[in-house]
Amino acid sequence: MANGSGNGSSSIYRKILISYSYVAIWIFLSFTVIVFNKYILDRALYNWPYPISLTMIHMAFCSTLAFLLVRVFKMVEPISMSRELYFSSIVPIGALYSLSLWLSNSAYIYLSVSFIQMLKALMPVAVYSIGVLFNKESFKSETMANMVGISFGVAIAAYGEAKFNAWGVLLQLGAVAFEATRLVMIQILLTSKGITLNPITTLYYVAPCCFAFLCFPWVLVEYPTLRATSSFKFDFYVFGTNSACAFALNLAVFLLIGKTSALTMNVAGVVKDWLLIAFSWSVIMDRVTVINLLGYGLAFLGVMYYNHVKLQNLKAKESLKKTQEVDEEEGSLLEEKYERSGDENAHLGKKSDTEV
Repeated sequence: MANGSGNGSSSIYRKILISYSYVAIWIFLSFTVIVFNKYILDRALYNWPYPISLTMIHMAFCSTLAFLLVRVFKMVEPISMSRELYFSSIVPIGALYSLSLWLSNSAYIYLSVSFIQMLKALMPVAVYSIGVLFNKESFKSETMANMVGISFGVAIAAYGEAKFNAWGVLLQLGAVAFEATRLVMIQILLTSKGITLNPITTLYYVAPCCFAFLCFPWVLVEYPTLRATSSFKFDFYVFGTNSACAFALNLAVFLLIGKTSALTMNVAGVVKDWLLIAFSWSVIMDRVTVINLLGYGLAFLGVMYYNHVKLQNLKAKESLKKTQEVDEEEGSLLEEKYERSGDENAHLGKKSDTEV
């Protein structure tokens, strides 16, 4: 018995350790990509303020690598998908993803890393609001009050921002809105049809679509400037490393959600945001005010409460599912028992007939 309990506890500790390892890998890669993108796009650092071009480089790199893994090395099986399904589901998701990436990368030119993380606290608000709009979430006054509290906290943080830039805030809010819409559309267009994509197949189908959509604003906005800047030389080391980090982040997201849960990723995201705020203040020397922290602290409490409610609902659903499974099992056992008793009665009846 003692050995059994010891093996059970060691197995639990091992699972916990593995889960924390996935969380640590995701936080590290997400942290790296955010800081790396800020470094490239910031005029005072690497000074390459072309967010559409940077996003297109990421999509080209991810498309190529995904194509090699799926079609050449055949490490991942592609999903059978009709042209109609591709254009009705993947193309809208790809369009929303390209807009989200474009605007979020553009925001790094105008805003500090710390303030952008504070604005990202609005993601649950956007996802819930759009979910209600598309009838994927049920409206609850308590949840909406929590959303208002999160929004109020972010508004206080924005009021206390030392280097507030209205255009940068609009870009980041647009990125949040498009990303939230993309997440809801994945539920509507893919999950409801029973289609699940791993990160490789997601990039295989979505990344080329994103690249194609980004070509239109790139030709109009950035291409003329890049063409005029004839002295520019493509730095394969910087952009190659940056793209590899972005690709690895997509794999880390899949591992984290697949091996733990989406809720774990949400909680880990809050930890990552605090780390980025601390890094932005201590290393990049961004100014973080007391009002910033008070506002974000209020939003942080709202996000944690939202995650707590989701966890409780998830536990309740799992408990209900287990109860239903037990009821079904007991029902099948009773059915078998009645069938056996019926067979026995029939057998006894036949026996008595024979005896007579």
